[in-house]
Amino acid sequence: MTRELYALGETPPLGEVPRFMHAGVIRRERYGPPEQSIQVETVEVPPVGRGQVLIWVMAAGINYNGVWAGLGTPADVIADRQRAGDPLDFHIAGSEGAGVVWAVGEGVKQLKVGDHVIVGGVAWDESAPDIRLGTDPTASRSQRAWGYESNHGSFAQFTVADEYQCHKKPPHLTWEEAGCFLGGGSTSYRMLMGWHPHTVRPGDPVLVWGGAGGLGSMAIQIVKYFGGIPVAVVSDDDKFDYCKRLGAHGVINRNDFDHWGRLPDSSDTVAYREWLSGVRSFGRALWDALGERRDPAIVLEHPGRATLPTSVYVCDRAGMVVTCAGTSGYNGDIDLRFLWMFQKRLQGSHAANVRQTAAIIELVAAGHIDPCLSLALPFAEIGRAHQMVYENKQPPGNVAVLVNAPEPGLTDMR
Repeated sequence: MTRELYALGETPPLGEVPRFMHAGVIRRERYGPPEQSIQVETVEVPPVGRGQVLIWVMAAGINYNGVWAGLGTPADVIADRQRAGDPLDFHIAGSEGAGVVWAVGEGVKQLKVGDHVIVGGVAWDESAPDIRLGTDPTASRSQRAWGYESNHGSFAQFTVADEYQCHKKPPHLTWEEAGCFLGGGSTSYRMLMGWHPHTVRPGDPVLVWGGAGGLGSMAIQIVKYFGGIPVAVVSDDDKFDYCKRLGAHGVINRNDFDHWGRLPDSSDTVAYREWLSGVRSFGRALWDALGERRDPAIVLEHPGRATLPTSVYVCDRAGMVVTCAGTSGYNGDIDLRFLWMFQKRLQGSHAANVRQTAAIIELVAAGHIDPCLSLALPFAEIGRAHQMVYENKQPPGNVAVLVNAPEPGLTDMR
């Protein structure tokens, strides 16, 4: 007889699906800091639809999607879903993870029960008109961030994902390693290799903001692998050695400068002159880090408001500033003269398609890219794990929580 609920760390017989599960649950009345908003509760196991698989989650990575979902801003994800007809009054976040296929829905052909998989964090409707006309799925109107814009992400004993989201787990990786790197890894791979002709080439200087974070840790290694010269920006001298071990040619401490934030109006000559002095000083520090007077062919940008004016200024002529977020704010100012006169490109980038996701997994599987797992916490501490990210107090690299994995260091089911 099928049991109603299994304890965390207790594994049911393969393929047996209980009615209930433990999950990190967000509710509207708890919106706020992650330690308040994300609580472990018991909810029903989600149903499996056509083309979907049910996954017994072993470990899941922590990224800012969970923080935003718990804060209820910049979007109230529960209200948004309810307006679209979803009756559930709670949200389970988690946009990356690894686990075991536990059940398959109608039409699933490439996966079977028992397969070990890593789950990508973006979903779309494969039958959407724009996709059928050739649009990259990540730019489709049907695209949604899994575990953020959709419910039932990886912070639960069971999750549901579309078949194309799932990729074979490299067998040598622990569950927590497999579950922690894909959010930053696939995003940075697309940013650096997905926007032809502005892809990393041998000898290209590349500026990486947040070099010690999850995105930056992966980006430094990708740039290095493809022959580029990564220069990382961090917030603390203590992070220099970490970035250099990953392959950074040089590292800059952004706290050595104070010109960050909104760009002064060009008509305010005093303020603009002060900003120009600051950004030129940063540019000289970049040259010093490179060891030569060259500007970055690509700037991997994500802070937004604080750094975008500087990114556009220091980017090389005919180079690209590529951005995937606005963690310091969404109002990003630029002086258009530096963009058009020097024919620079400002490119938005979001998540990764199936081919790009598979590519970064293959690089990790081959040992060329390290997952950069820095901390794995038990599932009971899921709120604290997100709080650390929210306060920028996490160690360098990627953070994960164990879900059904009973202990760290496991590479398969036990």
